[in-house]
Amino acid sequence: MNALVYTDTQEVTYRREPLPQPREGDVRVDITATAICGSDMHAYHGKDARRVPPLILGHEVSGIVLDGRYAGQRMVINPLMTCGECEDCVGGRSNLCRHRELIGMYLPGAFAEQVAIAERNLLPIPADMNPIHASLAEPTATGLHAVALVERVLPRPLSEAHCLVIGGGAIGLLTALILKAKGCVSVDLAETNALRRSSIEQQDCANCFNPLEEALPSPNGYDVVFDCVGCGATRRSASEAVRPGGIISHVGLQDDAEGLDTRKLTLQEVIFLGNYCYTRADMQASIDMLYRGQLGDLSWIDVRPLSTGAQAFTDLHNGKVAAAKIVLQPDTLL
Repeated sequence: MNALVYTDTQEVTYRREPLPQPREGDVRVDITATAICGSDMHAYHGKDARRVPPLILGHEVSGIVLDGRYAGQRMVINPLMTCGECEDCVGGRSNLCRHRELIGMYLPGAFAEQVAIAERNLLPIPADMNPIHASLAEPTATGLHAVALVERVLPRPLSEAHCLVIGGGAIGLLTALILKAKGCVSVDLAETNALRRSSIEQQDCANCFNPLEEALPSPNGYDVVFDCVGCGATRRSASEAVRPGGIISHVGLQDDAEGLDTRKLTLQEVIFLGNYCYTRADMQASIDMLYRGQLGDLSWIDVRPLSTGAQAFTDLHNGKVAAAKIVLQPDTLL
């Protein structure tokens, strides 16, 4: 099969690869769309020790099941494979399973024509759902999971909250769109890339600004700050932005550098929430939101052939992409 393989730092190669070899309980899926995630870029930059080349990356995927009880059905893949038996799994927090695996990390991913996945990790989608939109279920679930955790601890309804989203990539934009869908009308979004700011402004979900050139609109004034980048600089910004008694939702995983003002968190009783991935319920809710159009028309997605994936990674690296998400499709589908 044809696949896009991470072969070295800042190098992905389109080449022939063996068909996936299913393990016990796995099925094969013909891929219709796979989106490039920020974690794929992290690996591309040589900053993820868990992803060792040569490796097929990619875990945000929709496709058609080839075998098993769902053969012939269109599905979204939940790429987070868990044991299903530990305390966290049975308690509804499968994302914290200590035995979890992820395709595109240690196992071959979905920047290919086929992928193997545990059958229980398949989620059905409506027959008429756009497969490109369906491939965004995984990043949408990440944003939805973060928003849901915030809703549990907010003293007032989310619709009343003054929110800041840091980072205008897919997770940041989807988080802003989710906030809008939930009735939140006061959302600022910090993004350094001018192309992305222009694209986000067209979605009418947030007031965009460039944090490198513009002052924070409401220092010490945000009820909730979603850090969708997760680096030292953005943690500092989140600490400056949050109001006393507010919430910092840490979603991004760019690095573990210093930046968080723990003194302010203590003296002003700021709540800090870590967020990791999503549950199956988050994935299902995301499919529903995307299908019903609750997150807009998704016209900001950039769709490209898998064979041009190397250029897509280069464009993302150089900040030449207005779209918050690039989706790659096997050439035979275009």
